[in-house]
Amino acid sequence: MWKIIGKRGVHHLHKLNTAANVPASIIENGQKRVIDASLTLIRERAKLKGELVRALGGAVASTSLLGVPLGHNSSFLQGPAFAPPRIREAIWCGSTNSTTEVGKELKDPRVLTDVGDVPVQEIRDCGVDDDRLMKIISDSVKLVMEQDPLRPLVLGGDHSISYPVVRAVSEKLGGPVDILHLDAHPDIYHSFEGNKYSHASSFARIMEGGYARRLLQVGIRSITSEGREQGKRFGVEQYEMRTFSRDRHALENLKLGEGVKGVYISLDIDCLDPAFAPGVSHIEPGGLSFRDVLNIIHNLQGDVVGADVVEFNPQRDTVDGMTAMVAAKLVRELTCKISR
Repeated sequence: MWKIIGKRGVHHLHKLNTAANVPASIIENGQKRVIDASLTLIRERAKLKGELVRALGGAVASTSLLGVPLGHNSSFLQGPAFAPPRIREAIWCGSTNSTTEVGKELKDPRVLTDVGDVPVQEIRDCGVDDDRLMKIISDSVKLVMEQDPLRPLVLGGDHSISYPVVRAVSEKLGGPVDILHLDAHPDIYHSFEGNKYSHASSFARIMEGGYARRLLQVGIRSITSEGREQGKRFGVEQYEMRTFSRDRHALENLKLGEGVKGVYISLDIDCLDPAFAPGVSHIEPGGLSFRDVLNIIHNLQGDVVGADVVEFNPQRDTVDGMTAMVAAKLVRELTCKISR
């Protein structure tokens, strides 16, 4: 439904501009106002949270949530567009306490703040195309990073959002990062189904842009010949589940980020076996356990400068919100790797 609504909005404005002889300047000026308003809201919320964290003092790096409710670049289901509010609800639902496994208190603003969502659907309904939308997402991430010591933890959304987010992090820091990518799929098609911004092509765009030095892909168990060829082309380190027992020790003792601007973690919920997280669009049995993922994250050595949690689909979750709680727990523990 999300994809249909978005396309209708763009198509309707196109018809207004051409068939009804509406001056292009009217639509273009209106789009600019909406984009400016969207970025202003992110900017002012980030500024407020940054001022608060700096006033409290003592934080070298502080996690700030940014939602990107985008689902139209998914090749199958668009439900991930509805994930950010469900993840936030699960983080603060009260069924568990607000302390992470390593003892950080999430209610402390120096550990976690929230700057809200990029209004993706509202922007698209004004006829804004994906080239401009990706720039808006990148600009939003940069606005968060301008407020030192805030660092972005982005709530997707489908995996297409990782490209503009990583681009923003790399451009803002002035160089490439190392990426730890946990996923059932490599998402490195050149242009899946003709869409260069497909959620299945995000890491091709990242590697083409030179935004990553090393890309480690963990949890892979659905990969085509193109995925392997693209991996070789870009020098990607692909760890497939069929060899996980052999690779476990190395993956649970990773050291990344030396000689570059830091480490970025991209966590697709379907890296997990569906027994742990059924609420995903692409169910791939034979995945990582929840503790496997936490061990990899907790033991990672490196300066984590940003992260995303993507591809949770609330429309496929259990009635009691099991996958929402899983996503929330992952956000909580990722916060521990960023905030210090």
